[in-house]
Amino acid sequence: MSAHGARPPSVFAQIFGEPATTLASAPGRVNLIGEHTDYNDGLVLPTAIPQRTTVELCQASDGRVTVYSDELSQSGTTASYVLGDEARTGDWLDYVRGVTWVLRQQGYGSGLSGLKLRISSQVPVGSGLSSSAALLVSLLRALRIALALPLTDVELARLARKAEVELVGAPVGIMDQLACSLCGPGAALFLDTRSLAMQTVPLPASLELVVIHSGVVHSHAVGDYRTRRGECEQAAALLGVRSLRELDGSALPQLSSLPEPLGRRVRHVVTENARVEESVTALGAADGPRLGALFQQSHASMRDDYQVSVPAIDLLVSLGDADPDILGARLTGGGFGGSVVMLARAGCGLAAARRIASRYEAQSGHRPTVLVPDSSIP
Repeated sequence: MSAHGARPPSVFAQIFGEPATTLASAPGRVNLIGEHTDYNDGLVLPTAIPQRTTVELCQASDGRVTVYSDELSQSGTTASYVLGDEARTGDWLDYVRGVTWVLRQQGYGSGLSGLKLRISSQVPVGSGLSSSAALLVSLLRALRIALALPLTDVELARLARKAEVELVGAPVGIMDQLACSLCGPGAALFLDTRSLAMQTVPLPASLELVVIHSGVVHSHAVGDYRTRRGECEQAAALLGVRSLRELDGSALPQLSSLPEPLGRRVRHVVTENARVEESVTALGAADGPRLGALFQQSHASMRDDYQVSVPAIDLLVSLGDADPDILGARLTGGGFGGSVVMLARAGCGLAAARRIASRYEAQSGHRPTVLVPDSSIP
């Protein structure tokens, strides 16, 4: 309050000269297990993290979308584009362009005459924790409110994925958007990405999650992530199946007939789907040692068969596995950097995370960030 009792203007009002009328947010997500299976019609097991992306907006009548990002804009500087002129430019504003493009393309843009919006995020970019999906979902949630759009949470996630794949140009599956749209605290989402059948799986009170960002960032829109998806499509064609989800363990002996490295890529997907199902059973039984072993097996498969890990991530995982309070650790997210998820005994996670992060920084030179557990996030 000022000396005269009036509230100071909000950050949004300071930037745009008027107050926001709509606010919405969405969480980042950590995938417990089931990596690189979603675009192969497979099984995944994500859960929400405390960190969220928040969007504030008001409508405008000038036909422009004007955007400020607390994390990515230079202080006080906005970026903008004209509604109807959305085209990929390769910068962070493509995610906003993708949302207005997909709404218009799908027939939901008739009430959209312009926007002023502010984005604020606690989800680190390039962390493997779905910062992009959290932005897309939070913006779509805000526009669902502002424009009174008749969209379910699943429909909203589908639009978010379409925006990211077709305008941003990132060949992602549906897991991230569904997780950010549907996941809540204290439970994981067991999701079949082929049928979109879903089951909520409570997280046992005897176990605790640890998530540490390695400080090595990644991107889904370029590079090896796209290559891995292409390898899976090539392997499926050679094996005569529509997607690798059609294969189970009985197919593993056939894989030696595939050219390298396709057999290893398929083996990861097939065995990872099986590990997801086993993990759901382990969670139901509160079997921490079994779930920890599945984490370790998953990481070895991503490192050796799918080849999406990097030395810094392998170091962080090994430090986690060596800690007495950690039951298992693995790379989470698309790989080539990002974050590690670890399974800890309840009440031990934060102390273990601090020990591991300190050792990792000393040995790698990278600055890690402990995201879960984090007592600073309510």
